[in-house]
Order: sequence, then C-alpha cells, then structure tokens
Amino acid sequence: MHMKSAPHLLTEDRSEYERLLDEALRNAHERPELDAIGKRLNAEQLRTMALNATALITQAAATEYDHFVQVREEARTPAPASTIGSMLSGDDDSAAGPGAGLGVVVTVLAPVLAGTAAVIFLLVGYLLMALDPAPSFAEPLLTAGWFFAAVTALGILVAAVGLLVTALRNSSTQVPAHEPGDDLPDEVARAREAWRHALLERGIMPFLRDALADPSADPASGAPPRRVGQLPKVGYSGPDFSSPSEGGTAPRPTFTSPDFTSPDFGGPEHQPD
Repeated sequence: MHMKSAPHLLTEDRSEYERLLDEALRNAHERPELDAIGKRLNAEQLRTMALNATALITQAAATEYDHFVQVREEARTPAPASTIGSMLSGDDDSAAGPGAGLGVVVTVLAPVLAGTAAVIFLLVGYLLMALDPAPSFAEPLLTAGWFFAAVTALGILVAAVGLLVTALRNSSTQVPAHEPGDDLPDEVARAREAWRHALLERGIMPFLRDALADPSADPASGAPPRRVGQLPKVGYSGPDFSSPSEGGTAPRPTFTSPDFTSPDFGGPEHQPD
C-alpha cells in the first residue's frame, strides 16, 4: 500500500505518517469515538481512506511540521571547518601546539621518503657487493639502507597510531546521522513529538471519527467524508424558476379591449339622409 504524495510532506516523513495512522487504528479500542470500527467500516478500509486523504489530514498539523523540518535541517548542517583541514592548519584544539599541522605532514611524508631511500641504498649496496672485489663504500650503503628501512617501519607505526587516535577523537565529537528509529537531539525530538501529537489529535482522529459517522463514506472511492474538508457554500441562492407543471399557475396579466361603440343606429325612423 503506497501513500499518495502530500503537498508539503517530505518523502522521509511519509513512513512516519503511516506508522502513526496504524498506531491509531491498532489502539482504536482505547478511544470511545472509534468504537464503531468493524460495524460498517473496518480498520483496513479506514486506513485506505486515510492514505487517500493524506494531504487533507497532514494539513491540520502544517505549522508543527514546518517547525520540525526546520529544526531537523539545522541539526543536520555540518560544521563549517572540516577535521582534516583543522589538523593540517594546526587549528585543532586537541593538537599539541601551533606546529601540529606541520608535524602531521612530516609524519605522513617521512615513511615515504625513508622507504624510497632504503630501497635505493639497499639495491645499490647489494649490486656493489656482487662485484669482485667489492668497493669499499658498498657496505656503508647497505648500512644506510637498513637504517632508512628501520626509519620507514617506525614512521608507518607512528602514522598508524596517529590516524587511530584521530579517528577515535572524531568519532566521539561528531554528530551522527539519525535514522527514523534512532535517538534524536532534544530539540529535534521535541519538535517531532509536537508534530506527531498535532497530526494525531487534529488530523487523523477527526478524520476517522467523521468517516465512521458519515453513512455515505465509500472507502473505494478515495473521497474523504463529507464532514471533513468541505468548502463553504456561497451565500446566495439562485432564482426560483418553476415549470408550468410545478405548483399552481402563475397569474397572467389581464387586458381589456378599448371601449369602442358603434355609430348610433336607430330604428327605421332614423334612416340616414
């Protein structure tokens, strides 16, 4: 069952809306206004209707949700300076001094340079030792090569310890990314709880209550109950027209013909001249 997209609800919060809806339906027996579940509409039908009306329901808690999103985004904003940059510049508070950045660079480069020198000295020294007779400076080259090899091993060990200490220090101070089930910072947790409470009390519960009270609610149509989200009626009425067959006949205007009188004709004694 996938929920329709709400205008202002982020994708990561849609699952939270579904969980809150399922929790309300699961604990409906604790709400006297929802005791009609199962008589005409069951829990699955009500859930379908509520998912189809997500935009309408979540709009009831829009203010709390906007505050929750704002606080959460502020908590997720990373620090302006990176840990590596602070180490190289010597700005880390836990560093040993102002030259800590240079010390880190030397610690990283020392094993590389010493290892390169060790390979060169040892390779040249053993090649010279293969000659007959071997030059007198072949043995000092081998000694120098083994010295730089020891420096390389020591540098690798120091760098590894330094990286381990840095990783442990950073892991104890950084703000971890939070999943929906993880612990949230106090301010974010309070904002989230305020949104959940407003969504439940002002959105989900009124919708379920009106759906159960509306006998014409059809879960298959996807339309919300008539008592939820109705637009106000415009405050005028249309003219009252009625057909001749409805009601009594309207009075018709009466006309009287002009009062014309014919010429005064009398009997035979009044013949015209």
